[in-house]
Amino acid sequence: MEIRGRTAVVTGAAAGTGRAIAQRLATEGAIVVLADIDREAGERTAREVGGRFVRADMRSPEDVEALIADAEPQILVNNAGGGGHVPPHFPDADPDDWGATLDLNLSGPMLATQLALEPMRRQGGGVVVNIASSAGLGTEPYVSPEYGAAKAGLIRFTTTLGDLPGVRVNCVAPGWIRTERAEEALAAMTPDERAAAPTPIPLDTVADAVVELIRDDGRRGHVVVLDG
Repeated sequence: MEIRGRTAVVTGAAAGTGRAIAQRLATEGAIVVLADIDREAGERTAREVGGRFVRADMRSPEDVEALIADAEPQILVNNAGGGGHVPPHFPDADPDDWGATLDLNLSGPMLATQLALEPMRRQGGGVVVNIASSAGLGTEPYVSPEYGAAKAGLIRFTTTLGDLPGVRVNCVAPGWIRTERAEEALAAMTPDERAAAPTPIPLDTVADAVVELIRDDGRRGHVVVLDG
């Protein structure tokens, strides 16, 4: 799909990975709608990239419905997520808390995708790119079962839609990304801890993968794994 002139919604776009993706899509000529719960940071980022900000909590079906109805995107990047590093986790966490992690990382993207299908098809087709995580891969223990399960679900959700008519759905599953939070974590480590830590993935690498999946009309139900 040609990106220039297309309306692109990026969720969780106020900072970090979402901001980098929104910036890259704006550079490619997209009409970018940035969605986030952080109004101040979201509006600032929207001004920086030349896009439009919409406050939306992806855990709220009402917010997701309003976002998609307002934007009518041709490109949807389900980037909003998190909760994998903030204790307590399942089984110690309250069901409402671990349930909110599932809503943010899986139910929200699924609902946004479902709601975007009709406007995308009406405009001649569209592309959805889900941002998952390496936490959803493998069989080893993980600190946050709810986050790992949600990202695994997002990956499988993507692959099940490989033959969806009119809309292509793909996924990027990165490891540790070099966001502001990652930079702070690295700075707080001892030299030995830093040497043992995985190499963070540059933000541009994630944005490049998103753009490639949008442009390549042959990619359907495809998962790109980025390993630092």
